[in-house]
Amino acid sequence: MANTPVSLRQKLELLRAATTLGSVSRACKELGFSRDSFYRFRNLYSTGGEAALQEISRKKRLLKNSLDSGTEAAVVAFAIKQPAYGQHRVADELSKRRVQISAAGVRKIWIRHDLETFEKRVRAIYARVVQDGMGLTVDQTRALEVTRKDKAVERTLEVERPGYLGYQGRYFVGILNDIGRTYQQTFIDSYSKMAFVKLYGRTDGMPAEDLLEDRVLPFFARHRVSLLRTVTKNRGRVPLCEEFHQTMQNEFYTLAFRRKRYGSLQELQADVDAWVTAYNSERPYTGAYCYGKTPMQTFIDASQGRK
Repeated sequence: MANTPVSLRQKLELLRAATTLGSVSRACKELGFSRDSFYRFRNLYSTGGEAALQEISRKKRLLKNSLDSGTEAAVVAFAIKQPAYGQHRVADELSKRRVQISAAGVRKIWIRHDLETFEKRVRAIYARVVQDGMGLTVDQTRALEVTRKDKAVERTLEVERPGYLGYQGRYFVGILNDIGRTYQQTFIDSYSKMAFVKLYGRTDGMPAEDLLEDRVLPFFARHRVSLLRTVTKNRGRVPLCEEFHQTMQNEFYTLAFRRKRYGSLQELQADVDAWVTAYNSERPYTGAYCYGKTPMQTFIDASQGRK
């Protein structure tokens, strides 16, 4: 079993847990699977054994639709160089440079990097100027001048920075055996995507304010950045927090609770802090304002550029 792929091992553990516990529902809950998944795995195992389970774990790469990193980098660089060009012209211009990609392929890359509109490509230019001190070409300068005629775009370009807007949300982690009800308070800086997380055993009191005072505001103060406003879920949905919560559930909580039984909120908080630190400092973010930088690097570069 030592050489068994993790995905296959987890499926086998689920099947065994259902037998050991005598309950499909309990096994699914403890290991983080749905009942539909359990019955699908059981049917495959009964007909084809481990080989059948192994087969559904393998994802075949679609080479026809794959793009190498060099092509993707070329498309992103050209979007910054010539923001006014449409996807068809970009594909034509890149083909002259021996970079073969379709117009549809250009758009897919634009969407992945938050560059699919002219305004977003101009925003990317502005971010590079602020964060990296990038000089402007004639075409880039013209694009900035065109967008400044639109007051909404002009307002976005001038005021967006770390600390301009933060999102706060609450997430129910679960009822843990040795801890009880556990809730997570989350703060995310809308510009840099820097995340701050703290766990609580209750929803009453002021956990949202505590997160700000204990973690968020001290961090902003160290970097001499002011936090102007925050939006909470109480005032509407907060998609950025919800997306982060889903990522954290899939990549941290599901795996952590399979490996370890936590005896205290402090013990869980320590592992949460380690994961959030890696999220902020090691993972490149392709969305708005980051453009391939980590949240921490985006925060630092933009903050220094504003001083």
